[in-house]
Amino acid sequence: MFSFCKPVSSKKRFLPFRKINESFSFTLYADAASVPAADWQSVAGDSVFLHKEFLKIVERSEHTRVSCRYVVVYTNARPCGIIYYQVVDFKAGIFGSVLTSQVDNLRNRRVSVFERYLNSNSDEVLLRLFTCGNNLVSGEYGYKFASGIKPEMQTQLVLTITELEAKEEKLRGSISAILIKDFYVPLHPAKTLADGGFTEFFVEPNMIIDIPANVKSLSDYTALFSKKYRNRAKSVLASISGLEIRYLDLSEIKANEKELYSLYEQIFEKAKFRLIKLPSDYFSAVKELFKELFTVKGYFKNGKLIAFASSFLLGNELEAHYIGFKYEENSEHDLYQNILYSMIEEGLKNNCSRVNLGRTASEIKTTVGAKAHNLLCYIRSQNTISRLIQRPFISFLQPAPWTPRNPFKEEVKVSQKS
Repeated sequence: MFSFCKPVSSKKRFLPFRKINESFSFTLYADAASVPAADWQSVAGDSVFLHKEFLKIVERSEHTRVSCRYVVVYTNARPCGIIYYQVVDFKAGIFGSVLTSQVDNLRNRRVSVFERYLNSNSDEVLLRLFTCGNNLVSGEYGYKFASGIKPEMQTQLVLTITELEAKEEKLRGSISAILIKDFYVPLHPAKTLADGGFTEFFVEPNMIIDIPANVKSLSDYTALFSKKYRNRAKSVLASISGLEIRYLDLSEIKANEKELYSLYEQIFEKAKFRLIKLPSDYFSAVKELFKELFTVKGYFKNGKLIAFASSFLLGNELEAHYIGFKYEENSEHDLYQNILYSMIEEGLKNNCSRVNLGRTASEIKTTVGAKAHNLLCYIRSQNTISRLIQRPFISFLQPAPWTPRNPFKEEVKVSQKS
């Protein structure tokens, strides 16, 4: 790893072009509004989840305290990389019953330091996490570099700057752990991460459908299913025959904002991991920003909104985003599975080669043809308390055992659509 200057005072942290070595320098920004748009976007390009204006929306997230940090990396005074951080406070209650039982196990082992900490801080921050990446979306959205910067150099730059910024962030409160998320391929060189004290672990996978060749419609797609799954798909799709389903434009999203957010909250409250909550005007703000790329589809029963599904069109891939529905209506109308089929149909409509259904509910997503794509994260504890928490924290984030299903009659060829 590069040798680096010592941490500086809080005011000097934001000085421009802080030197890393003879080739690279960087500038740190405390909020998206301060980031020079031309420098940031020259590297971010068309990446939706690294777009400066999208990250402004994220800054207004609720439920827990989130502080965002932005780094532009320069070579010869030209931007060549960007890094995005979130500093998030975890309170014990956020982890829910799963982590509570794991913490209790630690207490039963009579780890005296940890017991004293829990007794005196039960309602306080359990863990302050310095994350390279975005806790609201899954995927590789922690940093991006120009194509001329080799992957090994990217890793070294990110680790060097992350190390420094985590130390300097202590000026504003203790950092308990550093998390770098989410990667489909392990970072290299692995030795650099290991030497830096990082532990590698898997989180819940992204569930992705590769659209089979020559499939043009949802009926074409389900025709590839075995009889059992084809009949199930017909039954699921028939269960919404009495509902009105339509795309919502910006004015309709604004008109239904409270209902959309209430449905989203129903999903949020049942989530295993309730950390960052969307701002209340999230869906209209994102629609206003990405008019053509972001869609919201509403499901109405007797004129009342009972479900919605949002998605992004990212080149030749459709990515499912946030959803919401009334749980009491789900059994009658199979709302969740219909949303999954709606995503597939949306992908086909836009000639996509892939549909990313996101994390969670992995087994049910395999029943509509999705396959797991593992995601790697890297974590390093910063103090005694976080070292005690790290094992249950990793265990909490890792996926529970599940059984993959295969709805297809036989393996199908994957489309090579571009």
